[in-house]
Amino acid sequence: MTKRFFAQAGLALALLFGFAGSAEAADKVKTIASFSILGDMVKQVGGDRVEVITLVGPDGDAHVYEPSPTDARNLVSASLLFTSGLGFEGWMDRLEKSSGFKGKVVVASNGVKPRTMIEAEGGKPETITDPHAWQSLANGKLYVANIRDGLIAADPEGKAAYEANAAKYLEAIAKEEEAVKQAIATLPKDRRKLITSHDAFGYFGAAYGLEIIAPEGVSTESEASAQDVAKIVRQIKAEHIPAVFMENITDHRLLDQIARETGAKIGGELYTDALSPPDGPAGTYLDMFRHNVGALTAALLSS
Repeated sequence: MTKRFFAQAGLALALLFGFAGSAEAADKVKTIASFSILGDMVKQVGGDRVEVITLVGPDGDAHVYEPSPTDARNLVSASLLFTSGLGFEGWMDRLEKSSGFKGKVVVASNGVKPRTMIEAEGGKPETITDPHAWQSLANGKLYVANIRDGLIAADPEGKAAYEANAAKYLEAIAKEEEAVKQAIATLPKDRRKLITSHDAFGYFGAAYGLEIIAPEGVSTESEASAQDVAKIVRQIKAEHIPAVFMENITDHRLLDQIARETGAKIGGELYTDALSPPDGPAGTYLDMFRHNVGALTAALLSS
């Protein structure tokens, strides 16, 4: 045996495994998820059969996202596009048209009973559909069912795997939902009130019995005026709101100012429209709930 023989054999094996790896990647269902929370859900249900590319990544703000040429290239080669819907991804229609996407769109929020919220549009508050439906774990179950059904329609051979993954995930969501309810139950009723920097917790508050107040007419797309801040300060003082919370996608300066003027406690950072990086406190959808509920209950009990 010569060195040349071993070199040639090694090259042949490398090519063989390289082609096998390429074939395995090609066999996966290529999917696009609009933002990080939805991307995690698709990964949980899709498992090894699915390749997931997320457009708006950890700590990203999907409200103000500007799609890139890379996004368009990824989308045109994908079989499935998962969106949250309810008006959350206002830029998605433009991206679909510009990319020439020919695949199937799965709207994960189908079946959700929508709520309304106050949002700023051109500086003028108006009532719109609240898109943050995933902040209720009951709605999260609907997302999972829609993701499962979308994957089965695109990849019927994976039906058993998708159903098994979804069943396991739904069981985990149900357990987390019970834990959330138990944690909120530890709060005295007069302490179940807080303020956040962005109106993203309407579904959460309605589902778990918290009164959550956000600056009316203030969004991640606009800055609060002096009049807005004065109104919030008066409300906190009048209603004795014990804690205010920052969100990972918003500018912290607004709540810093409010806390200084009212003495309300800054209760920490909550995750609303985006997960943290994988090594952070909210790397998955369920981790996000655990982190948020822990931060909320700790601050409201101690403030």
